[in-house]
Amino acid sequence: MGGINMNAPTRPTAEIARLGKEIYERDIRSKLEDNYHGEYVAIDVETGDWAIAPGEREALERLRARRPGAVDVLMERVGYRALRSLGAGSLRRTV
Repeated sequence: MGGINMNAPTRPTAEIARLGKEIYERDIRSKLEDNYHGEYVAIDVETGDWAIAPGEREALERLRARRPGAVDVLMERVGYRALRSLGAGSLRRTV
C-alpha cells in the first residue's frame, strides 16, 4: 500500500526531457547515428550514463543493470525526433 515508489522520477518530466536531450545531443548522438539507427537509448539524466538496445524495455533494463537507482530516465530513438507519432508525418530526423 503506501510508501515510496522507487521507480518514480524525482524531477519534473519537462526537466528530465530537457536534460536528457542535452546529454543525447552533446554526448551520444554522434556515436550512434550511423550504426544504430532506429534503436533505443535510455539516458540517466542524473549521471549521463546510457544504454542502447533494439527495444525500449531492453535499453532500460541494460541501464538499470549498471545504475539500479536510475529513475530520471529519458528514452530516445536513434535517428528520430520522437519515440512515437500520433499523427501523420515522418519522425525521422532530416538533419
